[in-house]
Amino acid sequence: MKALKFIALALIALLAGLLLGGLLLSPKFQVSRTVQIQASPDAVYALVASPRQWKLWSVWNQRDPAMQIEYSGPESGAGAVWAWKSKTEGDGTMSFTAAEPGRRVAYALYFPDFGTTSYGELRLQARNGGTELIWTMDGDMGKNPLFHWLALFADGMVGPDFEAGLARLKQVAERGSGA
Repeated sequence: MKALKFIALALIALLAGLLLGGLLLSPKFQVSRTVQIQASPDAVYALVASPRQWKLWSVWNQRDPAMQIEYSGPESGAGAVWAWKSKTEGDGTMSFTAAEPGRRVAYALYFPDFGTTSYGELRLQARNGGTELIWTMDGDMGKNPLFHWLALFADGMVGPDFEAGLARLKQVAERGSGA
């Protein structure tokens, strides 16, 4: 009986530690990755400004080919939206909030499972005969102290997905440009 009481107290202490520790952590996070692509900014922009083109390079689509996707709004640029449902990648909606052809696409990314919206940007700049693309995302995990732990590890969890997506985007863009 003492062992059960000890285990119960240990679990309560662990949960209290997670909650209290989470309260001390910032709910905010940022993820940023960069790639150099040997294709013009306009060619790269065409692949990032249209939600339908993300299927060609996004790691999330590659991991779940059965992902259910719905598109709305314009074909590309500000107002373009895609929403997905996936057993492995979760559900979400990405809305393109701003677009400057050949320069940048900004978006809002909503995950209903967390009730949070993150904001990101894909910024393109002509550099070294190609395009430097910087993909950033800033978010806030809200008031739930357990989600603050996710914010602490967001770069390590999402960063590799950005890297894989950018590597795939590089392949697709360079193949399309004949580089």
